[in-house]
Amino acid sequence: MVIAGGTSSAPPKRIDRAILRKVIGLFRAYKLQVIATGIAVLVGVLLGLLPPYFVKVIIDDGLQRHNLSKVMEFSIFTVLAVLAGAGVTLLYGYWSVIIGQKIMCDLRNRLYTHLQGMSLRFFSGTKTGEVQTRMISDIGGVQSVLSSTITDQLSNLAIVVSTLAAMFLMDWRLTILSVAMVPFFAIIGKSVGSYARKVRIGMQEQTSELNSMMVETLSVSGALLSKTAGNQSTLAQRFDIENRKLAGWQIKSAVVMYMFFAMVRLITQLAPALVYWLAGWLMMAHGDSSITIGKLVAFTGLQVRLFFPLTGLMSAQVEIMSSFALFERIFQYLEMPHEITDAPDAIELEPESVRGEVEFDHVSFKYEPDSEEHTLQAISFKAMPGELVALVGASGAGKTTLTYLIPRLYDPESGVVRLDGVDLKKIKLASLGKLIGAVTQETYLMHTSIIENMRVAKPDAGIDEIMAACKSAEIHEHIMTLPQQYETVVGERGYKLSGGERQRLAIARAILKDPRILILDEATSALDTRSERLIQASLAKLMKGRTTFAIAHRLSTILAADQILVLDKGRIVESGRHEHLLANGGHYARLYREQFLHPHASHQDPEPVAQSQS
Repeated sequence: MVIAGGTSSAPPKRIDRAILRKVIGLFRAYKLQVIATGIAVLVGVLLGLLPPYFVKVIIDDGLQRHNLSKVMEFSIFTVLAVLAGAGVTLLYGYWSVIIGQKIMCDLRNRLYTHLQGMSLRFFSGTKTGEVQTRMISDIGGVQSVLSSTITDQLSNLAIVVSTLAAMFLMDWRLTILSVAMVPFFAIIGKSVGSYARKVRIGMQEQTSELNSMMVETLSVSGALLSKTAGNQSTLAQRFDIENRKLAGWQIKSAVVMYMFFAMVRLITQLAPALVYWLAGWLMMAHGDSSITIGKLVAFTGLQVRLFFPLTGLMSAQVEIMSSFALFERIFQYLEMPHEITDAPDAIELEPESVRGEVEFDHVSFKYEPDSEEHTLQAISFKAMPGELVALVGASGAGKTTLTYLIPRLYDPESGVVRLDGVDLKKIKLASLGKLIGAVTQETYLMHTSIIENMRVAKPDAGIDEIMAACKSAEIHEHIMTLPQQYETVVGERGYKLSGGERQRLAIARAILKDPRILILDEATSALDTRSERLIQASLAKLMKGRTTFAIAHRLSTILAADQILVLDKGRIVESGRHEHLLANGGHYARLYREQFLHPHASHQDPEPVAQSQS
């Protein structure tokens, strides 16, 4: 199983090269826009070279020779060049942001779609906060690299090359002195970039830890637990510890950048002073008349133009090197293999043609591949079309796990599950999803309106269809008493509704989907006696003509079952109808006496979805 947190232990150099190729690949879909942006960058760079030369002419040929027309003419040229350069810079900056945001949008879509295809095993073993950090914080962290850094560095590189050429043409001696300072930038950039990468990794991992804690404790369920347990102060102390750790990483990140820019500022201020010293020495000690005042001013102007892009290149090294840690985390998720996939020859089944025969043929399953203990062992049975199959057994016997294999939330380790004689692995997942509906004991509702929660089952459902389904589930009348009726927002996980109301809404959702195969995992457990009687008639209509698997802890369910499967420690120990099994006086008869004949035993806790589930 892939570990959600952490980073690869491979040598950084190899990782960076691999990630760099992947990042470059993100731009391929927008190569025409990238080319246009590159051309705009080069035009902007060439326009930026003109003002220093114009200043040289203004000083040497205008001011020193008292030629006012020359001063006015080249002053106008300078203003026009600066305005044109600013306009072109704004244009390619805008284009680069558009390209970067499109790539980020693509990246988020790819990651979301990929995670949607992950098996239930991944989600049961990964913190929600960790997933959210990859989706939001990590992708947000590379925004500057995708939106501006790459374009800025193309511009900076072009400026450095063109400026060095222009400086060399003016005076090669002053240029050599200026270039001699460049290694200081490289040394600073490399050392700071390496440390900044470690800081970024630590900061993102701590952000993930803090996000996970907030998701767990600030959700409705988490808040309810903390309030009823009375441990708010303990949670606050734990949050304070994790929050201080994150603040420590953020301080380190800020200090690194401040130190870097302080050293860069020192070098950029010392460089012109050294150029003035060398020019003065050449002019006064050696009588070099080729260095004019205009040339010296123009040269220092170009020198300033050189050092700021160099500063950008070095700071980009810090940004890009630290961003590799985020790209590494993003691509780590994107490259996780899908455990449950369509076979190359998978077929699509039309709902109208599906009879609903489900067969388990010597199916075994365990949650951990390396574990020796199986959750299900050698399960074999056949459910005929339209049958109601009741699954009974003690908590942990494997009932819920068995139903998870039908919609392929997991695949069996050995054996075959078939639908109408076709191996489920040979049926397209999207097609299979349309054929199966489920109502579980713990109803999940989204923080949106009732009508949108219903449309999860059937996105194109009209209001009349939705209302008809709600009427069948005996929830319509209650909805109509709400202030906004079907537009009422149900709250986080539906907590604005009672348990029974949430469950009836889930049943209505299953009715709306109209599946060929129905899974009921304690579908009426949260209902009072009156509501249950009302629902039973609706469920009877819903189950008619469908193959239904019901995990039963209530007598009413098993009495109506066409087939009862009694599970114990992952095995089917008995099967048959109620009267037959009761007459045998075996495992089922004992469960019947202990659970179904005593009111206090009519409810049991749901089986967990975690790895210990059975």
